[in-house]
Amino acid sequence: MIPGTSKGAPSGLPSSALTGAAFSGNGPSAAGDFSVETHGIAPIPENQRYGNPGRLFTVWFAPQVNMTGVFTGGLAIVLGLGFWLGLLAMVIGTVLGSLVVGYLSTWGPRTGAGQLPNARMAFGPTVMIPAALQWLSSIAWDALVGLFGGEALSILLGIPFWSAVLIVLGVQGVIGFFGYELIHRLQAVLTLVLFATFLVFTVKLVSGHQIVTPASVAGADLVGAFVLEVTIAFSLAVSWATYAADFSRYLPADVLPAKVFGFTVAGLTLGYVFVQGIGIAAASVVGEHTAEGVRSVMGGGLLGGVALLVIAVASIGSGVMNDYSGSLALQTVGVRVRRPVSAVIVTVLAFLLIMWLHAADTATRFTDVLLLVSYWIPAFVAVTVIDWRIRAKGRATVNPALEFTDGRDAAAALIVFVVSYALAIPFMNTSLIQGPIAAAWHGADIAYFVNMAAAAALYGGYRLFTAPSRRTALTTD
Repeated sequence: MIPGTSKGAPSGLPSSALTGAAFSGNGPSAAGDFSVETHGIAPIPENQRYGNPGRLFTVWFAPQVNMTGVFTGGLAIVLGLGFWLGLLAMVIGTVLGSLVVGYLSTWGPRTGAGQLPNARMAFGPTVMIPAALQWLSSIAWDALVGLFGGEALSILLGIPFWSAVLIVLGVQGVIGFFGYELIHRLQAVLTLVLFATFLVFTVKLVSGHQIVTPASVAGADLVGAFVLEVTIAFSLAVSWATYAADFSRYLPADVLPAKVFGFTVAGLTLGYVFVQGIGIAAASVVGEHTAEGVRSVMGGGLLGGVALLVIAVASIGSGVMNDYSGSLALQTVGVRVRRPVSAVIVTVLAFLLIMWLHAADTATRFTDVLLLVSYWIPAFVAVTVIDWRIRAKGRATVNPALEFTDGRDAAAALIVFVVSYALAIPFMNTSLIQGPIAAAWHGADIAYFVNMAAAAALYGGYRLFTAPSRRTALTTD
């Protein structure tokens, strides 16, 4: 048996890549400590933990209340579902995705590490593949939310779009540079500001516009559109799965997992249902001219100007989450750059993607990016959850930097990850990839669910098949 392991723990390659000078550093010591967080992917020592699970509600609610959510909600009307069916499909997809994120969020206090560093326990050195995908995804999400923030600021100040985007990303980059505690405090404030602003928008919308529209498609096309909307909503919520533990890793190890789960799910679900519901209701007056549409509904003038400013601020609140998790993902790839610097790198690259999204058919490109950046996540979740359930059974805390990953398990995790994605391709429905099954099913996209089911069956079967040999090896050590 390898020294440092115990019976029931897999032997093999240690996750020592989580340690190192570039991955450690200073972290906040208490709520309100806004010093620059240089601490990276190394687990947070238990004597440096603080906070309570209640703050997870605001850190997950505020980032969802932005024009990306409004635009996504409006896609239900574009697909022809109408108000009530669109709302139902959105709620189903949102709840399913939020439950996944809530469960993964409970790992933060138990490990003191972020989601991608935790994934190293299942993937070993091959984690660099999902970590690279996560880094690229964080850039994509940065662009999706920054697009609307730049548009709003451009209209408000009367400046070119590109310069407005630079302002939004610049402020966002500064906040991401400071890190964990400033992000938590910002989201707490934004929860109140954004809720109040979007509530006023809702009142204005309801009092002056037709919001309950009937479905414009029927039969098989209606079923296909409903399933696609469920998938779109699910993709939006589950995309946070690779961020989940990043924002709970400073919590004390003895916090109740049920509270961590509950506050995370509540924040995500209520935030998304609130803002996407507005998007479904406002689709006819907002459309692709999202920021201008909001100003129009607010009646222009001072109130319309405030709404535009809030849209820009909302995009910053969501974008800093991407900058932060992207910085941890880049370190997980193995790039030994300090966390604040890697957060800035994500912000800079997002600018280029925003300009591409803005250059042509925003709705099509937005939907394509929204789906494509997250198709891999369900398989990632299935593999890491199965490994976690086996590894953490009966253990209150787990230090991923001291865990060992069998080389065969690491290889199997990556193979399953890739194969599951390939198996899901026939079920995908985007303008870039339209699988034959999705086409035959009138656009119904169930690729996310196929991806997760395939990974669970393949990796779960592998771990079940190899379990007897592991027990024999541990007994003879």
